[in-house]
Order: sequence, then structure tokens, then C-alpha cells
Amino acid sequence: MQKKYLKYLIEILSPLAVPYSAIMKFRNFLFDNAILREERVAANIISVGNLTLGGSGKTPTVVYITKLLKKNNIEVGVLSRGYGRNSTGFKLVSDGEKQLLSVNESGDEIVQVAVECKVPAAVSEKRALGAKKLIAETGVKAIVLDDAYQHRWIARDLNILIFDQRFLMKRDSIEQKTLPVGRMRESFSSIDRADIVLINRKFNEKRELSKRFKDLMANKKIHYGYYQSAGLIDVKNEQLYSLQEFEGQKSLVVCGIARPFSFLKVLEDNKINIANRLLFKDHKEYSEKEVQQIRKEFYDTNSQSVITTEKDYVKLREFANELDDIDIYFLKIELQIENAENFNNEILKIVN
Repeated sequence: MQKKYLKYLIEILSPLAVPYSAIMKFRNFLFDNAILREERVAANIISVGNLTLGGSGKTPTVVYITKLLKKNNIEVGVLSRGYGRNSTGFKLVSDGEKQLLSVNESGDEIVQVAVECKVPAAVSEKRALGAKKLIAETGVKAIVLDDAYQHRWIARDLNILIFDQRFLMKRDSIEQKTLPVGRMRESFSSIDRADIVLINRKFNEKRELSKRFKDLMANKKIHYGYYQSAGLIDVKNEQLYSLQEFEGQKSLVVCGIARPFSFLKVLEDNKINIANRLLFKDHKEYSEKEVQQIRKEFYDTNSQSVITTEKDYVKLREFANELDDIDIYFLKIELQIENAENFNNEILKIVN
């Protein structure tokens, strides 16, 4: 029955995909021919983005690049649109030392990056304007743009395009259609704008690309990334525990992320009981209602702990008092790059 409704929905939406694709191609044509102009700012700009809706691994990549630049004594900041925030305009989220805004005011991903990297961070719908203000207020010399592949109003020195490997393996899938039918913001022809293509295999084995994608990426620098779990961090004392210490434990899994497959898989592969779970939509804005739902589910299932993602943790920690009697841990994952030295050098030569 569900497949039947999905078929009808696709039939209804399919005609809309044609004008959407035409608009995106025309917009790109205007930028490519300098009819619409990208604006340069007084800092090196590294953009991280994708062609799909969510789930490719932009945030871990932003963290990786930001830490790399910081480690090499580059004064770096991060700029995002601030998806899901309840504010507008430019907002300084962190001055590099302390968080200045709540998650609701800034968005979950930028807070996660700011807290983990301890660098200046800001949100702004208009990236060129936001970059200028971030430079003026913090003096950063390089800016990592989060989710900016389609935001072409700001010129960038390096354009990094990320793909989830599982998505590329879905040959002829409806997901590989443009919006509103599939998950594509732009067609695959837009790979042409990328300087680097990063294929994120997450916790999966490396797979060979089809001839179609090999041809589309023929002249690109292609790198593969994957996730490595550092363990589970206790949100109360920030102590790190190995996944093996939770083997066989009955946990309540809570997350609100796009495509939670990899998150669930790593827990399951480490023999953590994930039968009890609360899966919310991506960028879930937690309220007292959800907190009470978590509490009820935790006690009703006699769970020993709550396990969540780092992105959810930065939102749930604002309910520390309400969840004080529950042991909560988040899965700490880190992006690893195959042939990291080559990848790192391609990043660093932009700012040196």
C-alpha cells in the first residue's frame, strides 16, 4: 500500500522536477558567465557542500578541515546559514572561547563545530555579508563555509563536494532525481564546479564507482573518507568509554539526523542492544515534550542508558536538569581521510 502511494506521489511531483532543474541550470549559467557575480572577501574561503539533501557528512568534514587549519596556526573561523535556527541575519555564535548563542538561535551543526573546534563561528543567510562581519569582529584569515555549494554569491578558493558512497551506489534510484522527486539539489553535471570530490564511505567498505561517475569525476581530485568511532562520551563528565564497555547493554537510542543508518550500524556492529529507539526528523528541535517522551521511554523499557549523536547532544544538554537522573552518552565519531597527507596539503596550500 505504501509503495502504491509513493508511486502516485512521484507521478504528481515529477512534472515539477523539470522546471526546478531548468531554474537551477539557468542560475548556474548566470554565475558561470559572470552575469551574476561572486563577491570576494578578505580571507581565504574553503567551501564544503553537497548536491543532496542531508546525510553526506558535511559537519565532520568541516570539523576536520577547521582543526587542520587551526593546528597549522591559521586563524580560522566557520560560517553557516544556521539551518533550523529561530533567528535571522548575521549572528556571532562563538568568539572562539565561549558559546554566545543557544542552539535554537544558531542551529545545531554550527554549535557542534564551535564547541568541538573552539574557533570563531557565525551564521548568516548571506554568506558574503556574513564573512565580512566575521572577519571584522574576529580577525580570522580563513573561513570554512558549511553547506555552501549552492550559495554562489561568495567566491571561494576551494570548493569541496561531498558524496555519501551509499547514495552513489543506488543506480537509477528515484533518490538520484532532482527535487521535488528525489534528493538532488542539483543534477550530477554540477560536479564540474568542484575542486575536490570527497566520497564518504562512513562505516562501510570501499566500493568502486560506476563508469558513469568515473566519467563525471574524470578531471577531479577524488578522495575517500570514512568514520572512525572514538567511543561513547558521558555528557555529564565528558569521560570517554569504549564501545566494548556497552556490549549487550540495553540502551535507548535517540537521534534526529538525516539517514541514521551509519549511526545505528556502528552501535549494532558493536553488539549494543538498539531495539529501543526514538528516531526523530533531521535537525529535530527538542522541547519539553520530547524530553518527557525520552524519560518515559527510558523508564518504560528499563534501559540502562541513553545513546545519542553529537549533533543531538548539543541540543539535549540544554535540558541537563530535566535529564539529570539519566545516564546519557553520545557517539564520538571522527572523519578519517585515505591518503590524508595529500588531502591536507591540498587544503593547506590554499591558505599558505
